[in-house]
Amino acid sequence: MTTTTSPDVQQRMKERFRHASDFHCAPVHSGTTHFELMYLTSLCDENKLQGSLLRPCFESGSETSLAAYLASHPDCSVAASEQEAMDGILSGCALISLNGQLLLLDIASTINSQANTTTIETTLQGPQLALTENLKTNMLMIRSRYPSSDLVVQELTVGTLSKTKLIIVYDQTLADPAVLKEIRERLSCLKARVITAVAQLQILLSPPRRSLLPTMMTTERPDRIALNLSQGKVIFLLDGTPFSMIVPAVFYDFFSSMDDQYQPFWVARPFLWLRFIALFITLTAPALYVAVVSYNPEFFRVQLTLSIAGSRAAVPYPSYMEVIFMMFMTEALTEASLRLPKYIGSTATTVGGLILGQAAQQAGLVSSIMIIISAAVAISNFVIPISPMSLAVRIAKYPLILLASLSGLVGIMLGLLTYTIVLSDLRSFGKPYFKVFVNERENGLKRGGRFE
Repeated sequence: MTTTTSPDVQQRMKERFRHASDFHCAPVHSGTTHFELMYLTSLCDENKLQGSLLRPCFESGSETSLAAYLASHPDCSVAASEQEAMDGILSGCALISLNGQLLLLDIASTINSQANTTTIETTLQGPQLALTENLKTNMLMIRSRYPSSDLVVQELTVGTLSKTKLIIVYDQTLADPAVLKEIRERLSCLKARVITAVAQLQILLSPPRRSLLPTMMTTERPDRIALNLSQGKVIFLLDGTPFSMIVPAVFYDFFSSMDDQYQPFWVARPFLWLRFIALFITLTAPALYVAVVSYNPEFFRVQLTLSIAGSRAAVPYPSYMEVIFMMFMTEALTEASLRLPKYIGSTATTVGGLILGQAAQQAGLVSSIMIIISAAVAISNFVIPISPMSLAVRIAKYPLILLASLSGLVGIMLGLLTYTIVLSDLRSFGKPYFKVFVNERENGLKRGGRFE
């Protein structure tokens, strides 16, 4: 930035921020050192300003020594354009006009630089640290767990208005070049003005023909990030959100808990199969109830069939209406537990569920068997360790209930076959969704690449 244009840029900055009460613009004089300083007080840390700029300014004694100091400062850069200077101020930098140059010194305040504890993906024996909303803290935790010189860290900005920092992390010796190419193509198509969360970025990066099941995984655990880096996957870190995104993510990944890494094989493997059994129960139990009651009572033993028929003797509605009513109330209680304060949420929903279930059964609105099935479905759904997959499975059971009400067991088998065909055709950044291990070496595939 030349001397002739620097004052013009300063004047335009003052004009742009004239309505911002937190905009500070003042000349700084110390001996023979003179420069103009501009920054937003709401975004900048006054202690960083004192330590990184003002104190060295008064100690330097000349503009030449101050310029040399700023040139060697790792958080200082030259603003190559007026727009870059504007973006720097809005991101927490101080704009310095010195010797005809416009310099940006990063003195942004950090909302939270301390590591959190896991609240969503908890483990019994693994690390308890979680990501924070600060990118530097997150990178510290990732590099400490994956100390490799092959780790590529690239910083981008997303959101035409928000200019949110996005960091892409991967191991260049393990990452698939085809995956990196597709990531680059999808990022180039982003048109959103404001991007503030990883979940929002996940929606924007999804193809137009979205699948019900997630094809990108969000996590708060640094150890899961390190594990996926070692499998050749790509990590997205977004400034201001305590979650990361992992791509590609296949069906198996959403049923793998980090506890599996900290348990012996013969302990971890049965629990993995337990999650798949819970998936089957969540998907099919309500539909099987409708099918057996309405179409195929011979599916179970005579004693169980008579028990189900006896429990429904006082119920005046068809079985599918009974199931829909109980599933709706279960979903409502689940949502209420998320919205209520955490200290009373679990108690309120547990008591509410018990009272509601008992009252509905005594009033003859639902059968006692249906209450047992509703509880089993709710518990089985919570066994799935990754929340987006759990939510998707909650929705996926309703088409099976509809098919069961139309054609019984045949409808359920047709629905499961349709799900299998659709998911077999699904891809996550080019990887088959039913692939078990993402880091398997396909025949003829050259591993390693760079995101350019």
